[in-house]
Amino acid sequence: MTAPLPGPLWRIVEAEYPRFSPQEMERRRVAIKGALAEAGCDHLVYCGANRFGSGVQWLTGWPITAEAVGIFTPERPDSLFIQYHNHVPLARRLAGNCDVRWGEQSSIREAAGELAKRGAKADTVAYIGPLTADQHDMLAARFGIIKNLNKSYVRLRMTKSGEELDWLRIGAHFSDLGMAALRDGLRPGLTERELGDLVERAYVARGGTNVIHYFGVTPMHDPQIAVPTQFPSTRRVQAGDVVFAEISAAFWDYPGQVLRSFTIGEEPTSLYRDLHAAADAAFDAIADVLRDGALPAHVIEAARVIEDAGFTSVDDLLHGYGGGYLPPILGSASRPAGPVSDEPFRAGMTVVIQPNVVTGDGKAGVQTGEMVLVTKDGIERMHAMPRGFVSLAPL
Repeated sequence: MTAPLPGPLWRIVEAEYPRFSPQEMERRRVAIKGALAEAGCDHLVYCGANRFGSGVQWLTGWPITAEAVGIFTPERPDSLFIQYHNHVPLARRLAGNCDVRWGEQSSIREAAGELAKRGAKADTVAYIGPLTADQHDMLAARFGIIKNLNKSYVRLRMTKSGEELDWLRIGAHFSDLGMAALRDGLRPGLTERELGDLVERAYVARGGTNVIHYFGVTPMHDPQIAVPTQFPSTRRVQAGDVVFAEISAAFWDYPGQVLRSFTIGEEPTSLYRDLHAAADAAFDAIADVLRDGALPAHVIEAARVIEDAGFTSVDDLLHGYGGGYLPPILGSASRPAGPVSDEPFRAGMTVVIQPNVVTGDGKAGVQTGEMVLVTKDGIERMHAMPRGFVSLAPL
């Protein structure tokens, strides 16, 4: 079992619809106002569709369903245009500080009309979110150059407020519940689909939502899978298998992420002991250097214990999390993830350390790691799920 949530966090979960404080929401508006001013703009269009586009919920409290397009103008209430018509009543409850309306046949067209009413001039409109080409063209035809503030928005999301950290701790707790349920329910005969059922049953009734549950299941004596797969198969777990998993459950849009490995019915083989030892060593080495002011290059250098052990990696070594899959996104020395930023880590960032150590032929691997908080002097664990390579006896 994992430890229960502290009382103050559980009270957040038990609210009919949890909300951030007015002070927290105003903090976000001030930050967006600053980003607009820096871009020389007076108005912001923020949008999302099909549950993608976190800026809408961050600014309003409304989780995107089909489509949402909002208008932000400093010192004025936001307007939020919602699809579909039957989603408007709940949106009005959750986005209480907005003028929420149905977007009719085109939310972006309604938003453009609202910008005109607000007196938007040419080249003074910016946007955040997944604006489509057609939406961009419609705005540009009326308001000139539409400036992209997505990079500025991502930067705002990289450092978390105290209230956001509370919600992330809840997401981490739900993720731990999912991983603990997998550990406690794993047995020969279950399909990978049934593993997902184990995981989701652990947190859905408590208010958690599924982000991902990826599983890698393969025989230790003839391994063929080195990294968790994104879609479950119908293969059944067997004695002698290794099972490694990456689980993220969220509280609204604030997730945790925890990664662990298990063996079924027997102890790890020597290869898997070596793989997990390298993964543990990499996690510990990264955790030892990670703090306010550390550079991404320090993390990659610390993780060279993977290559020193004769292995490599497939998954990212570390990535920012909470408000998106955020920078920095780092690969290992032997599997780079692209150019390495020279921007240091800052206190208040939440990142996932996740060394997925694999053999050079890509047939065997393990996964371990979790989301942590970067502090002035090091890291703080967000998860309570015990670390380690667990061998599960057959039932």
